[in-house]
Amino acid sequence: MSVLGISGGVLQRAAEIARPFGADGTELLTGRAALLGLRPAGQVSAGGATRLLRAADGWCALTLSRAADVDAVPALLEVDELGDMWSDVAHWVRTRGAAQVVERAVLLDLPVARLGEAAAVPPRVSACGTAVAPRTPAGLLVVDLTSMWAGPLCGQLLARTGATVVKVESPSRPDGTRAGDVRFFDWMNSGKLSCAMDFDRDRVDLEALLAEADVVLDGARPAALARRGLGPSRPGRPGRVWLRLSGFAGAEGRPAFGDDAAVAGGLVGRDDEGAPVFVGDAIADPLTGLEAATAVVASLARGGGELIEIAMSEVAATYAALPDGAAEEADPVRPAVTGRASALGSDAPAVRRLLVERAKC
Repeated sequence: MSVLGISGGVLQRAAEIARPFGADGTELLTGRAALLGLRPAGQVSAGGATRLLRAADGWCALTLSRAADVDAVPALLEVDELGDMWSDVAHWVRTRGAAQVVERAVLLDLPVARLGEAAAVPPRVSACGTAVAPRTPAGLLVVDLTSMWAGPLCGQLLARTGATVVKVESPSRPDGTRAGDVRFFDWMNSGKLSCAMDFDRDRVDLEALLAEADVVLDGARPAALARRGLGPSRPGRPGRVWLRLSGFAGAEGRPAFGDDAAVAGGLVGRDDEGAPVFVGDAIADPLTGLEAATAVVASLARGGGELIEIAMSEVAATYAALPDGAAEEADPVRPAVTGRASALGSDAPAVRRLLVERAKC
């Protein structure tokens, strides 16, 4: 094991696919931990919100990072009051099978995973529009509808290759990382244009933006766009690439975060007694961002006109299957965060001018 317990094989693969973007793979995987002073602690994730829990027949991971997640715990345990929350959860999980734990938690919209439940599957690619001549991201318009880490990292890597990236956020529910450490948000989102749009009130404007996009990064639940008449099936520019990110393939609406998705893919370490432990910091997030950016570039090189679907849990399973590889113990790599991300919605005039110019082409 190496930096934050990440195997050499994972670090080597990350380095290989980060290189064409002018990025350091180890920095991308460990940068947040270096910025915030985070380290995994056995069955407690680096960020502290996810726990590995022993079930009657295996292991599960549960994430309680949102206020709504914590509020749902009494319903999960079917109790009126809690004592020590994590102790009560651990006791409840021990008395049930892992599949039963996952089934009930999913019903309550809680991020949960059974260890190793996901298989290693490459990105799913299907035709979605007409193809054009092969292109690189340079000079293209990327509309980033994602939040948190995986999708924003994909957008950041595409921006490094010369794409113009417009980050779209709801004014009432902006990217949750805006409320966290500003250094991490700046690292992921500096260099992007910021546009504030409500999916309902500003649907017409959003539709116009998506119609002009060369690449769309979509982390929303499919139904959220479909019921508004938006989505990859709606006509757009020839060669448009639509990237859809999710936690679990074929499980619409099932939430996931980087640590529980890693557990679902079996991307864990082992302690001296053979019990699973967390590796890295929400490692399925940056790995998925890397793989997503690579998939978008490959699609553009084929001429685009494609829908690409990537699940974080399947990416984690792919990396879990890699040979361990050789690596030395090292500290996390601290990124040099030199730019500031735009304030929410501050680039709306620039985005409007951009759309006017593109409409002339």
